[in-house]
Amino acid sequence: MVTARSVVGQMFILLIGLVLLLVAASVLVLYLHVRHGAKDGAATRSLVTAQSFAGAPGTAEALRSPDPTAVLQPRAEGVRERTHTDFVVVLNREGIRFTHPDPDRIGERFIGTFEPAREGKVVRETTEGTLGPSVRSVVPVRDEDGEVIGMVAAGVTLERINLVAINELPLLLGAGAGAVALATGTAALVSRRLLRQTRGMGPAEITRMYERHDAVLHAVREGMVIVDAKGRLLLLNEEAARLLGLPDDATGRDIGDLGLDKATVALLSSGDEVTDEVHMAGGRLLTVNHRLTAPAGRPGGTVTTLRDTTELRAASGRAEAAQKRLELLYAAGIAIGTTLDVIRTAEELTEVAVPEFADYVTVDLVEPVFRGGDSNGAENRMRRAATGGGTPGRPVRGPRTTLRLNADIPQVRALAAGRAVVENDLHGTDWWQAGDEEYAAGLMRHGFHAVICAPLHARGVVLGVAGFWRAGRQERFDGEDLSLAEELAARTAVCVDNARRYAREHELAATLQRSLLPRRLPEQNAVEAAYRYQPAEAVGGDFFDVIPLSGARVALVVGDVVGHGLHAAAAMGRLRTAVHNFAALDLPPDELLGRLDELADRDGRETASGDASGRGTGDRDGGDGGNSGDGLDTDGSGAVTGATCLYAIYDPVERLCTLATAGHLPPALVHPDGTVEFPRLIAHPPLGVAGMPFEPTELRLAEGTRVVLYTDGLIEARDRDIDVGLGLLRDALTGAPDDPDAACDRVLDALLPERPTDDVAVLIARTQALALGQVASWDVPFTPSAVAEGRAAAGRQLAAWGLAEIAFITELILSEMITNALVHGSAPIRVRLLRDRTLICEVSDGSSTSPHLRNATATDEGGRGLFLVAQYADRWGTRYTAEGKVIWAEQRLPHRPRR
Repeated sequence: MVTARSVVGQMFILLIGLVLLLVAASVLVLYLHVRHGAKDGAATRSLVTAQSFAGAPGTAEALRSPDPTAVLQPRAEGVRERTHTDFVVVLNREGIRFTHPDPDRIGERFIGTFEPAREGKVVRETTEGTLGPSVRSVVPVRDEDGEVIGMVAAGVTLERINLVAINELPLLLGAGAGAVALATGTAALVSRRLLRQTRGMGPAEITRMYERHDAVLHAVREGMVIVDAKGRLLLLNEEAARLLGLPDDATGRDIGDLGLDKATVALLSSGDEVTDEVHMAGGRLLTVNHRLTAPAGRPGGTVTTLRDTTELRAASGRAEAAQKRLELLYAAGIAIGTTLDVIRTAEELTEVAVPEFADYVTVDLVEPVFRGGDSNGAENRMRRAATGGGTPGRPVRGPRTTLRLNADIPQVRALAAGRAVVENDLHGTDWWQAGDEEYAAGLMRHGFHAVICAPLHARGVVLGVAGFWRAGRQERFDGEDLSLAEELAARTAVCVDNARRYAREHELAATLQRSLLPRRLPEQNAVEAAYRYQPAEAVGGDFFDVIPLSGARVALVVGDVVGHGLHAAAAMGRLRTAVHNFAALDLPPDELLGRLDELADRDGRETASGDASGRGTGDRDGGDGGNSGDGLDTDGSGAVTGATCLYAIYDPVERLCTLATAGHLPPALVHPDGTVEFPRLIAHPPLGVAGMPFEPTELRLAEGTRVVLYTDGLIEARDRDIDVGLGLLRDALTGAPDDPDAACDRVLDALLPERPTDDVAVLIARTQALALGQVASWDVPFTPSAVAEGRAAAGRQLAAWGLAEIAFITELILSEMITNALVHGSAPIRVRLLRDRTLICEVSDGSSTSPHLRNATATDEGGRGLFLVAQYADRWGTRYTAEGKVIWAEQRLPHRPRR
């Protein structure tokens, strides 16, 4: 008989409950589905009804009639009844009803959304209306021209939809009842079969039978011992018999008669519960759990589980050691190589390995590594780079001490071959002493007994040796320790090699850059100039220059080549050389930048051609040539393919400064009254980018104005915007000393961080002007007699300046220059004399014909004028102006002995 206490009865009740729950859920889902379908059908029906009525013949004409309601109301009601909708409402464009099931609502404003329909769209929504909540559609009514003249709204109330769903409910309930009846009958048949198989047992009886089943007990990997209240062994499995060494007939016997030790007998018969207690039995470490099988205060037995953890604990120890080694390697990967400094990299290894792996760590490197050089692999002389661990009294060689290894010793040969060597008995060997017996004796006295020497091996070359020493610890180095030492040394070797190569590259680039930048500024009187150059860790391509020009003028230049490294320095030197060459031609700033732009564009095309053909881009095997990955836009030859430049020419006679820029930041002008200005220059892209002509900007400067030229490293930083940097520069220049040298220091102190990431070049030039008494000029008539007049005027002026001793040579030079202008030039002709560091004679005319120096033959009547000028003048040349050209010549002033 099925009862609620039996397993079958409980299963029957649970099954019936589950069936009722599923049927109820199914009926609910079906009802919701029917209701949703009815709602969708109503929405579709309302849309079709509205569209049909809106497009029906006569609807548009009725809307335009004087009384649309009289025509449309009966039609709408007829359509509503035939389509089983609850309302068909015709609206005008303002939403006023012309029809409604309730005539009293005609003429009122429609409740709902109709504005999109007025724009020609279809509206579908569920909202509250005059007939209650409803599903509705609003469509536009268009005339023959497609214009919306009204709207038609049709809908079905939710009440009608719910009635449709409720009408289906009896069928759903009937189907659910049938499903319950079928499930109940099926459950009854299954229960009768299970009742015969379980014989009417309850859960407790089946549980006890399960607990005593031998197959289950034998399957577990833990020993199980069950003891009754009288101390008899009721049950044990094979694992328990193996762990405790019990005989096959132990079941039913008293546990005290089984030959177990007293501690095990006391544990198995104890009335106290034990959880995960470690117990020694038969030479094994057993984890024991002991539980009572009866409630407290009543007699009952115990059940004890035993788990052998001997091998697990050994494996756990090995796993723990492996985990520590992994943690040490992870720490080494993070801590070693944080800088590109050889000494610091060696120190980082000592910090990681002590005290987790060794008591002391020494790092010795071959001599060339400290200088960034290459080791030839045959070095046996090394210098200590770092030590770590211990106390000040330990006899460990300090940094920078030297040692020499004997290359004939097998262990040293192994190190040279890149293999680590372990020595666990320092007393029995002497190869590790490196010829210093006193040092070795000190190590012995302080308890050192084991060492691992691991070579720092990178790129096929041994760079040094790392020594891991143990003192005071009793354990010896094993194979795992040797592998760990080799791994630490390998990681350190890669970082040391990177630092060595970086140091070499940085030194080469810095040396090249220092050789390319000006060592001192040239002497001239146009400006009083000072500069500062602050290199970053990575050498860049910033440059500056002060170039004296003809006519006492001076050129101020600042530029920046994109990128860092050796190639950037080479490109900078190429660009600076080009600036000097073009400046020697006396080109104005816009033309000079145009020539530089052509150079950069040509280099860019050659670089692109070399890249396409696989040539001219550095080493083919992936070496350091060509682009080094640092963002440099230069090829291996130092071609200029990305640079900015600002070129300015200052004329101290006219106090006129002409500037042109190629993608460079504008200069700062500090006026004599202390105000700071950043003049607006005509902007142009960097060199080699656009190929457009450059345009100059002319500024008239008062004497004493300081012109500040700089590179972007001064004002740009990762943590500030360029406008902020310009503001800081303005603040630094405001109130700065007049002396350019002191002003440079103030600017750098105010703007540069402690470790700048980019090169910085600053050039400050304070303008000066030639006094009126140092300049003499006059117009020359375009007649041959003007030569004599010019010579006489020059003689008088030189006498006034106290330069009568050079008057003859000057008059000769000037007469030849005026004659050349009369013969080969055109009016107007003007003469200008400047007394600066030299005496400058200038003759200008309106012709742009370039004069040429040539050797006249004995029979030639002319052609010797410029030859005489070149012979008697220190320098001479031609520069072109907007009006023509100027031929100039310079002479040294007579030496005046100091009084």
